[in-house]
Amino acid sequence: MSEPFIAPDGKPRCRWCGAAPEFLDYHDREWGFPVSDDRRLFEKLCLEGFQSGLSWRTILVKRENFRTAFENFDFSRVARFGAADIERLLQDPGIVRHRGKIEAVINNAARALEMVEREGSLAAFFWSYEPDPATLGTPQSQSVSEVSKAISKELKKRGWKFVGPTTVFAFMQAMGLINDHTEDCVVRNEVTAARAEFKSPASNP
Repeated sequence: MSEPFIAPDGKPRCRWCGAAPEFLDYHDREWGFPVSDDRRLFEKLCLEGFQSGLSWRTILVKRENFRTAFENFDFSRVARFGAADIERLLQDPGIVRHRGKIEAVINNAARALEMVEREGSLAAFFWSYEPDPATLGTPQSQSVSEVSKAISKELKKRGWKFVGPTTVFAFMQAMGLINDHTEDCVVRNEVTAARAEFKSPASNP
């Protein structure tokens, strides 16, 4: 296991969060904490798609711009975007101007509406794939898993785009489907406590 990052408070964190100044707050407040809000789940999956081939720092520093450009990732609104919106977004310097990724967000918004109709919520779908913690390996020892492959396969079957297994695994890490904070990270226990209090949407009647 790599040496932890020692934050300014003198406590150890996952090593990756020391790579850029923007990472520490994101790591401490968001990454790995369980999320059941459909808008946040949709946003994160879209942003992970935009990250493909890029660094997370590039996306994180532009996140507010992405939120403005995509109606705060309200997928009921994004699903109504048309050709004029695509051209507008391609001219927006505040986001990643990649036609395929922009079109994928709009496509995926429509697919998200279908998923809500079929499953009740995005959260119910994604949390139905929550892995048994006993089956997980050493934290941060992998970038893809059998579960992320299964989710990716099902999403693609339903018409989603830019949702490969590596993208889905990063989404799972960030949204708390797994607790992938390293064993020596001070935030790991906070995430464990949050998960203990979390009611999985997949278990709702």
